[in-house]
Amino acid sequence: MAPRGKKVNDSASVQSSPVSMSDLARELGVSMTTISRALSDHHSIGPATKQKVIKLAKKLNYQPNHLAAALRKGKSKLLGVIVPYIEGRFFPSVVHGIESAASKAGYSVIICQSNEDVAHERKNIETLLSAQVAGIMVSLSRTTLDFRHFDKVRKRGIPLVFFDRTMEGDNVNAVVLNDRDGGFQSTKHLLQQGCRRIAHFAGLQHLNIYKNRRQGYLDALQLYGLPHDEELIVYCDMTLEEGMAGMRRLLDLPNPPDAVFSAGDSSLLGALQLLKQRGIRVPQDMALAGFSNEAFTAITEPMLTSVDQRCEEMGQAAVRLFLELVEAKGSPFSHRQVVLQPELFIRDSSLHQSKE
Repeated sequence: MAPRGKKVNDSASVQSSPVSMSDLARELGVSMTTISRALSDHHSIGPATKQKVIKLAKKLNYQPNHLAAALRKGKSKLLGVIVPYIEGRFFPSVVHGIESAASKAGYSVIICQSNEDVAHERKNIETLLSAQVAGIMVSLSRTTLDFRHFDKVRKRGIPLVFFDRTMEGDNVNAVVLNDRDGGFQSTKHLLQQGCRRIAHFAGLQHLNIYKNRRQGYLDALQLYGLPHDEELIVYCDMTLEEGMAGMRRLLDLPNPPDAVFSAGDSSLLGALQLLKQRGIRVPQDMALAGFSNEAFTAITEPMLTSVDQRCEEMGQAAVRLFLELVEAKGSPFSHRQVVLQPELFIRDSSLHQSKE
């Protein structure tokens, strides 16, 4: 007699839903414990019973649920990853790097999106803790100002690794880009092209990435002996729409800039669109440089100069740091920050005619 809800024929077993251990137990009239022990070749189960269980399991094409087994034992080979969003190039590429490195190490990955909302980020943490993940990797949402929800992760002894957007402090394990140097390289390049009144689209300054990119911009101005002009800094959410609005504001100044360094590519794309609407030439009248090296930067007209963030390498480095934490469990291990060096991709949008 076939288990209820399952269709079985003599030549092959065909199920309307996966066969479970409870189905095997009901078919043979034994307990689930007996089934479990028989399948794991436990010494307490006799050869005849083991043979019956294995024969039926093969007949019904039983596939063991390794995740459920891991959760029953209180451990898993799962890594939880929380990202603010999954659009664009950066976070999908980081996740690809995480998945490839995790797979090689024998781990699977659960991906959660906070949707740039700290409340959702807290729920993501609870979900991953309930799944008893072996480690958690996080890039903070833009609304995360309170970090107490991460205390639960630490108290359980679960390795916690931040990437890109991270908490401040020395007691944090993180993989980051040298955003300050990226901002410096980009602004210095514009200065080398002869630009002297360079504006900056700056993101929310409580996020380490935007704060450091702004500082790199200021460092380059200082190197060239140029003053910090706050009216040339536009604080925005790095969206296309805010880039258009920011460029509109800059063009309305009595003395508009001759270049813009943006901490994100989407806002720079918005600036480019507005400049085209106004008939302002790029780069002849306004040079542009961005950050993230999004895919669209290589197909705009003109193509956009941008800082590459080493996305896949960041994901792989985050997994390596997690594995180091696992290896060091129970022994002294100082918190580490892995810093990747950025690379400036110079394209037509910033190749300004020298004004010197």
